[in-house]
Amino acid sequence: MWTYLLFIVIAYLLGSIPSGLIIGKLFYKTDIREHGSGNLGGTNTFRVLGKKAGIIVTSADILKGTLAASIPFIFNQPELSPLIIGIFAVIGHMYPIFAHFRGGKAVATSGGLILGVNPLLFFIILISFFIVLYLSKYVSLSSMVTGIIAIITTLILREYGLLIVTSILTLFIFYRHRANIKRIINKTEPKITWL
Repeated sequence: MWTYLLFIVIAYLLGSIPSGLIIGKLFYKTDIREHGSGNLGGTNTFRVLGKKAGIIVTSADILKGTLAASIPFIFNQPELSPLIIGIFAVIGHMYPIFAHFRGGKAVATSGGLILGVNPLLFFIILISFFIVLYLSKYVSLSSMVTGIIAIITTLILREYGLLIVTSILTLFIFYRHRANIKRIINKTEPKITWL
């Protein structure tokens, strides 16, 4: 029990590392929360700081989820669930203690968690994300559709523990994209131009 709690705290703190804020302030002298959507995630980093910073921040956010899911194995406690522990990294990413609880939208860190427990599912959703992004040009829509695809895929694979977690992660993603959904309906959501 205490080990679980310790690992959950470690996972939350990992998720709380504000990659976008760190990269923006250290290398660009910019607080990305004051620009674009005000979000700390990869999409706003791409928008405000450019491709290089966006790739670095997105990769770091994915890594947070993967590292959190790997904690039971790193500390030789394989009987503990990487899914339960990893989900707290996603919560940390959304509500980071190191950035006044104003974080990202759960997409990259959720992907990292899935990568840590099921690489096949990760690559399926990664390909799905870019297909939807190519067709729609909306990052937000691609993120939400990818969440649904993750749920369907886990059902097909009969990975029921993963099904529960992907369902929770998809709910997080939809909840964090409430404003984006309204903008998509009103046709005011910005589209990407690089794909």
